Amino acid sequence: MFELALEDLKQSLSSWRLWTLLGWLEVRQRYARSRVGPFWLTISMGVMVASIGIVYGTLFGMKMSDYLPFLAVSLVMWQSFASMVQEGSVAYINSSTYIRQAATPKLIFILQVVWRNLVILTHNFIIILLLLIGFGVKSWEALPIFIPALFVFMLNATWIAMVTSLLSARFRDLPQIIAALIQVAFYVTPIIYRPDALKRFSFIVEWNPLAHLIELVRSPLIGVPPSLLTWEVTVGMAVVGWILALGMTGRFLKRIPYWV
Repeated sequence: MFELALEDLKQSLSSWRLWTLLGWLEVRQRYARSRVGPFWLTISMGVMVASIGIVYGTLFGMKMSDYLPFLAVSLVMWQSFASMVQEGSVAYINSSTYIRQAATPKLIFILQVVWRNLVILTHNFIIILLLLIGFGVKSWEALPIFIPALFVFMLNATWIAMVTSLLSARFRDLPQIIAALIQVAFYVTPIIYRPDALKRFSFIVEWNPLAHLIELVRSPLIGVPPSLLTWEVTVGMAVVGWILALGMTGRFLKRIPYWV
């Protein structure tokens, strides 16, 4: 079971030129004949950060120099995670023509989604860089931790996309359910508000794995190293999640062409 999934993953990774090209072409086609191109994503995200930051920063009585970087990192990373999960859930469905006509490794289509959203993340990351330049880096010692934190973040987003893509190929109503769950998760995850703002309901953050996942990549950029608990939760999620995803992929890999 795992051997089949690992072989498909190996072949998919070795075909990196294909899924990187397909992912990049999708980004370009989405903004064809646009002078600004993919940077429209950056502009819209910047407007969202500025508008939400001014309104909620004023409501919460927070310093903009602290709240705007916190909000920007939270929204950018959440948008990347949510897009990978939602687009991953329909990866096999949207690629049904290729899957039925050519014997290609199936995880190529998951990696294509991950790569496309990674490209979009690099565009949106410009907002974070501008805020760090404008308000200053809070801690140069914590900043390099963002690199391994991002790696763990991407591992978790990838295995979730792998699982949801399989389930959605079998159960076609699932993508709509996933979209609704992502919306609910946005409100119960400390993205607009700080984790310590809930006070009596702090268990919502403590028992929310997505809160730890966002905190993992947010903390280094706002000058606070991630806690040991955050590392344990997110790395544990990645290990258990990849075992689950590879097990499911190996078991149902040959059924995907019939499902889509």
